[in-house]
Amino acid sequence: MKAMILAAGRGERMRPLTDHTPKPLLRVGGKPLIVWHIEHLAAAGFRDLVINHAHLGKQIEAALGNGAQFGVSIQYSPEPEALETAGGIAQALPLLGDEPFLVVNGDVYTDYDFTRVNGQLGADQLAWLVLVDNPEHNGRGDFALEGRCVSEQGPEMHTFSGIGIYRPELFFGVTRGSKAKLAPLLREAMRSGKVGGEYFGGRWVDVGTPQRLEELDRNLNEA
Repeated sequence: MKAMILAAGRGERMRPLTDHTPKPLLRVGGKPLIVWHIEHLAAAGFRDLVINHAHLGKQIEAALGNGAQFGVSIQYSPEPEALETAGGIAQALPLLGDEPFLVVNGDVYTDYDFTRVNGQLGADQLAWLVLVDNPEHNGRGDFALEGRCVSEQGPEMHTFSGIGIYRPELFFGVTRGSKAKLAPLLREAMRSGKVGGEYFGGRWVDVGTPQRLEELDRNLNEA
């Protein structure tokens, strides 16, 4: 299975840090955020990675190269401007191929074991999501998990971690090169019962502000 790391966001909430450095290259615990993902994916057996980029994307390519230093092969999907999550994935489909693929947001930190995704996506499902506890900044949550089925609403709401497996067909309605959000596609698939998922109670941080970045850096350095 191929894996894609989403790294095209501008990181407005991280300014001024992201004025001259793309958010995925901001350092925590002694290494760039995106390198934590690459190392975790490599340890789980993923060898073919796709990374999209827009803002200061050449810096990402210069820092990571072809991935050989991490034991993986990296291909890049450049965007003239960030195309949102679904738009970025649709743009990268020629690199991702015809089989289901893993996607992880480049601006989160997690100790999730990516070997757990193997065999999770059902034959009749278009997506499979990892849900986590709601952080303070998303107290209402995103989706509900009932058994192994993810729905729009339920008695207990969770936050989407940014980790998911998708079939390419989910994005066939998105015009390549256009902006498109992921949530509407997922909600449409949920109404047909085609989204599965699991709850993850381990470490997960949405590194969306300088304060969260600083806190995570401190915690990793103290570990």
